[in-house]
Amino acid sequence: MTRRIAVLLHNVRSTHNVGSIFRTSEAAGAERIYLSGYTPAPIDRFGRIQKDIGKTALGAEKMLPWEHFSSPSDIIRKLKNEGWAVVGIEQDKHAIDYRKFSAEGGSSSGGKLKKPILFIFGNEVRGISPALRAQCDTLIEIPMNGKKESLNVSVAAGIVLFRAVSSN
Repeated sequence: MTRRIAVLLHNVRSTHNVGSIFRTSEAAGAERIYLSGYTPAPIDRFGRIQKDIGKTALGAEKMLPWEHFSSPSDIIRKLKNEGWAVVGIEQDKHAIDYRKFSAEGGSSSGGKLKKPILFIFGNEVRGISPALRAQCDTLIEIPMNGKKESLNVSVAAGIVLFRAVSSN
């Protein structure tokens, strides 16, 4: 069974990060990217191509379907109603190690993933807001071993997405 995944980027500021996540998401087999808040889209509201997104996405922004929403709540509600698990990537006291995550029970259960997953990635500095965290079924985090407290959002997306598809 192929693992169904989608990505929601909420208030990600950098066009380079957005382009990189498009490229990584397409390579990992995500079926769609949702953009919300002020996350830049491959085509701006005036119909112009965002060259900086294309520069890092290398065409993935044309291959991977995407939609933009002002608020992430609409897409989260829709996907939850369709049986999707909603997983936020954020350092939080309630977050579990991404390596122990399973969409069947929220933590490692030894079984195969059954539910499709929407992974939410947030702003480069502030992450995912507490209100958005509350809409997630599970929060996962990548443990840090060095002195830095976090990774670039596009690097975190690569780690999480490829872990999700490799643990089939």
